[in-house]
Amino acid sequence: QIQLNESGGGLVQPGESLRLSCAAAGTQLEIYAMAWFRQILGKQRELVASVNTDGGTNYADSVKGRFTVSRGDAKNTIYLQMNSLRPEDTAVYYCHSRVQGIDYWGKGTLVSVSS
Repeated sequence: QIQLNESGGGLVQPGESLRLSCAAAGTQLEIYAMAWFRQILGKQRELVASVNTDGGTNYADSVKGRFTVSRGDAKNTIYLQMNSLRPEDTAVYYCHSRVQGIDYWGKGTLVSVSS
């Protein structure tokens, strides 16, 4: 059973930055692709950014140029650097991976952007 553990959420003002971290435990495999999703209150969960072991990345249009997803030196660790945060970025952010056809989710970390 793979566990995804997120950290780094919090309350910030518009224009400020946060860095989220996610580490996967419970597998010796290197997970090819890992991603960040978010769920805004009352809306469906949406993809924010993804990264694979080849260095390929993908971003939602709403975060391009502001957010950067990267893999850490430790195996199966990813980060989400969020700059120029806006109130509309307020959401619960979830780490995700799919291994051998099974979806795994973290418990989520809350990011609140408010003045």
